[in-house]
Amino acid sequence: MISEFDTNADDMRVPCGERACSRLSAQHSPLRQTLPAYWGRCAARREQARSPRLAAFQYFAALVLLGMSGLAQAFDLQQLSDQLAKPEVIHGNFIQEKHLRALPQPLTSKGTFVLAKNHGLLWLLKTPLQQDYRITAKGIARRDTSGWQMLPGKSAGAEQNRLFLAVLQGDSSGLQRDFELSLSGDAQRWKLALVPRSMLLKQVFNQINITGGELVHSIELLETQGDSTLLRMQDSTSALPLSDAEQHDFAE
Repeated sequence: MISEFDTNADDMRVPCGERACSRLSAQHSPLRQTLPAYWGRCAARREQARSPRLAAFQYFAALVLLGMSGLAQAFDLQQLSDQLAKPEVIHGNFIQEKHLRALPQPLTSKGTFVLAKNHGLLWLLKTPLQQDYRITAKGIARRDTSGWQMLPGKSAGAEQNRLFLAVLQGDSSGLQRDFELSLSGDAQRWKLALVPRSMLLKQVFNQINITGGELVHSIELLETQGDSTLLRMQDSTSALPLSDAEQHDFAE
């Protein structure tokens, strides 16, 4: 079959001369003009088809990068420790609620506390009775009429008070010796869950939950026998230095 470009077979058999060459040139010139445009349209269509896929890939890549950035900036235990360890001195009030299975209402006590870096913690109970405790690296002391008296170092109460000191000072390395730690949230609002490792603490606690922001806000102790204690730290401030009396209490 003769194509549309072979309209005159006799002309195609004429030896190449000026007339034949010019005619062939005229016949094939539309093809020469059409092909580049045709392939250009095909390339454009391919690019249009590829563009949504490319945009989707770029969007996905951006999400992945944002996710990686978020992971890199996640609030971790070291950052929490650094944050809680910043203040030199913290003064505040506390309310402690002891929930006992046998009682319909919690036992509530109130007092003040002083946390001083490189010194320790003064825990000053005001109601329903007055009793002062001092918690330092040396151990737990209770004040009576003759002065500060050290408590047995392996009692459950001593372990609980040592825990308070570690928490308030942001000593995550100390806590990790005795607990499995799980941190969630950010620097402004975080929660730290502690599950006991040591046998002594397992006999007392199922779990301890701590919440806070710049400073510790609350400590919840869930005990093995079903009782619990909720400690709320209120009006905490790091703007005041130690008073002379507080320095004396830590020095004794």
